[in-house]
Amino acid sequence: MSRIGFEHVTAEVAAIRATHDIGRVCGIGPGTIRVSGLSRAAAQGDMVEIDTPGHEMRRGEVLSLEAEAATVLPDGDIDGLQIGASVVLLGQGRIAPDDSWVGRVVDPFGQALDDRPIFRGTAPRPLRGVPQNPTARRVLGPRLETGMAVFNTLLPIVRGQRIGLFAGSGVGKSTLLAKLARGIHADIVVIALIGERGREVREFVERVLGTEGMRRAVVVAATSDMSPLVRRRCALTAMAVAEHFRDQGRHVLLLADSVTRFAEAHREIALAAGEASSLRGFPPSTAHQITGLCERAGPGAGTAGDITAVFSVLVAGSDMEEPVADILRGVLDGHVVLDRQIAERGRFPAIDLLRSVSRALPDCASGAENTLISAARQRLGTYDRSEMMVRAGLYSKGSDPQLDEAIACWPDLDGFLATDELEDTNASFQKLAMCLKPDAEPGEEDATAGPPA
Repeated sequence: MSRIGFEHVTAEVAAIRATHDIGRVCGIGPGTIRVSGLSRAAAQGDMVEIDTPGHEMRRGEVLSLEAEAATVLPDGDIDGLQIGASVVLLGQGRIAPDDSWVGRVVDPFGQALDDRPIFRGTAPRPLRGVPQNPTARRVLGPRLETGMAVFNTLLPIVRGQRIGLFAGSGVGKSTLLAKLARGIHADIVVIALIGERGREVREFVERVLGTEGMRRAVVVAATSDMSPLVRRRCALTAMAVAEHFRDQGRHVLLLADSVTRFAEAHREIALAAGEASSLRGFPPSTAHQITGLCERAGPGAGTAGDITAVFSVLVAGSDMEEPVADILRGVLDGHVVLDRQIAERGRFPAIDLLRSVSRALPDCASGAENTLISAARQRLGTYDRSEMMVRAGLYSKGSDPQLDEAIACWPDLDGFLATDELEDTNASFQKLAMCLKPDAEPGEEDATAGPPA
């Protein structure tokens, strides 16, 4: 257990406010309330506490301000709330991460969810963060070991890269995220479970991540039954925690599951604030929210570390053109598509390689490695275009030499996409070279593989 230091005591004392501005509920509408007495003290986005029946305090956020009253969106049920109930102004929502949070599960307000005491950090951070100077940021770093052959070779992930994981429900997205959390080499892993099912939080922490995975992880969780304010804040808090460790010079892996639920939470808040919907029900500010979140990840500047990020996207009906998916594809450094048909035939992770891309290529691979990657994609593409004809028995061997090669390689290449890598990237490329030469004996040298990188 972490020891309490003087800095922790100082941080707790500094967080205590001697006075508070207090307003009164003057109107109750569908989903929002109006509060008088705070218009001159409150600012857009400030947090408040609402005294509900039974004196159970509920948080809320200031959505808009007028001279006479402020409009507030509560973060929970306010049944029974009456005109005249007190509303306490808390000020701007900030988070104060601490190194002792590693190995812990916290809510979007920095409170422990694992029934153990938790310490407030000494430097509160704004949830929205301060954008880095784009001209001072480093370029993408070296290739990372991932523990999976496909990400070591065909879809490489490099330090500071931001990729999207596009999948429908039940296709193995969470399992793949957990593999990346355990396998990618990083100093700290920050995981945002946004709008996750309540029963799955503990399962993800104990069974999927496990003790070993939690040794370097901070999990920020907001379940699906929580208000849109809390669910949206979950992603912002996780990013602020990642920035805390990045500013110490550490390499941080951020996994956000999922950006779709973050966007849906923002949609509820924006519509309550009166913003009109446009993009299939999403308000125009959705694009800014998503891009603002993603741009905070990536390579750092100066002595700061890097944030390598994986953002998952729930793609309903495999529609890659829906607004959230379309926005993310344009801002990220690559995307990985999980296909339901591949999952249904039992290959996990169900990556559709031909629809996936890593923008770290070709720079992060050698010439020989890029040759192997290109050959594998060409053969998978050749087989994909003729698969229906081959399976129907309409193709005669020898009619097309390239298709013959693709048919011979396809079982090995398909299996390669699901292979865990217990060694390193060089071993993964050697396995890929063997898949492209199905008649070669194990251990046979492949001239196309080149020297180890």
